[in-house]
Amino acid sequence: MTETKKKFKLGLIPKLLIAIILGILVGSYFPPVITQIAVTISANFGKFLNFIIPLMIIAFVTKGIADLSEGAGKLLLVTVLIAYLSTLIAGTLSYTMARTIFPSFLEPQMVEQIQTATDKNLAAFFEIPLNPIIDVTAALVLAFLLGLCVSILRQKGSGDGFYKLINEFNEIINMVLEKAIIPLLPLFIFGNFTNMAYSGSVFAILQIFLKIFVCIIALHILYISAMFIVACAYTGKNPFKSIKEALPAYLTAIGTQSSAATIPVNVECNKKMGVSKQIREFVIPLCATVHLPGSMITLTACVYTLLEMYQMPHNYALIIKFIAILGIAMVAAPGAPGGAVMSALPFLPVVGIASDSPLASILITLYITQDSFGTAANVTGDNAVSIMVEKIYYKYIVKRPIPKEEM
Repeated sequence: MTETKKKFKLGLIPKLLIAIILGILVGSYFPPVITQIAVTISANFGKFLNFIIPLMIIAFVTKGIADLSEGAGKLLLVTVLIAYLSTLIAGTLSYTMARTIFPSFLEPQMVEQIQTATDKNLAAFFEIPLNPIIDVTAALVLAFLLGLCVSILRQKGSGDGFYKLINEFNEIINMVLEKAIIPLLPLFIFGNFTNMAYSGSVFAILQIFLKIFVCIIALHILYISAMFIVACAYTGKNPFKSIKEALPAYLTAIGTQSSAATIPVNVECNKKMGVSKQIREFVIPLCATVHLPGSMITLTACVYTLLEMYQMPHNYALIIKFIAILGIAMVAAPGAPGGAVMSALPFLPVVGIASDSPLASILITLYITQDSFGTAANVTGDNAVSIMVEKIYYKYIVKRPIPKEEM
């Protein structure tokens, strides 16, 4: 018998790293027209991605809830409560860090430099007019309704026809993800980094706000590490192994700047951690829209930075109201890069910043520059939530062992 040689296959992480490095090189040293071509490809792929995201949420979340033969409503409640509590804790920690550290190195003259740093971004040559058939929030609500109703019908001995339809729709979306979305993600990331490198905005702002960025990113890492330590201590898993398995999702999110766009990669990471199929396919897509601690850390720190620079009130009683409202408002944010800061704009008056003021535009600039890392923290933390929810669901809600055959 002749042994068949295994074909060398480049993994997702190397592809993402190569895309980031090439993007920086092309944006920095190649003619602008090359950057604009890359931006055009990336922008149109982004259109297709945004079209698929609501369908992905409907497919995954509906099937995830429908597959729960019992306790679906309780599982939904537990997951949302843990996600919201995590977001509030993250915002509080960010405020504590900012209040303790930031005043020592903030300077008012930074404002003008930030405003001029992002003027050179290139637009795509053209964009296909492709819009989602339903927005992210509506998709999530529809998925909840369909999933819960089908789960209840199945417990009563009916609903099999609709359940089969949900199953087949889930398979179709999985096929699109496997054959189109995931293979093209490095190209999408390449275009994003090419544009950022060409404009010089990332590097300019990083030079000015390096200390702030380091503090925020350090808190992201410390917070998600603490989440894994707590979740794994509760469930008996190895936190270091779990964090290692989450790295592909972290790197993917840095490039896509979208929690929702990272769902397929994150589901696969969660599978490698040993989380059961029905839990990971329910919790990961749901948490992509309701669990945003990284974004909350970034937004809270950026808002505090502006309030401190302009000597405006920034006590905790004021900030916690903003955090509590934003934790709910950001549910609509994960579909697009920078979505969290756009969701925050209507609520800036809570802390005394007009949503159409120059301060708001500075906040957008500050946030967008760090959005990749906040999103990466979001999706990585989703895995810790999933690990914890699985234990609670099987131990306290359905009261049976985790089904090993579903791993």
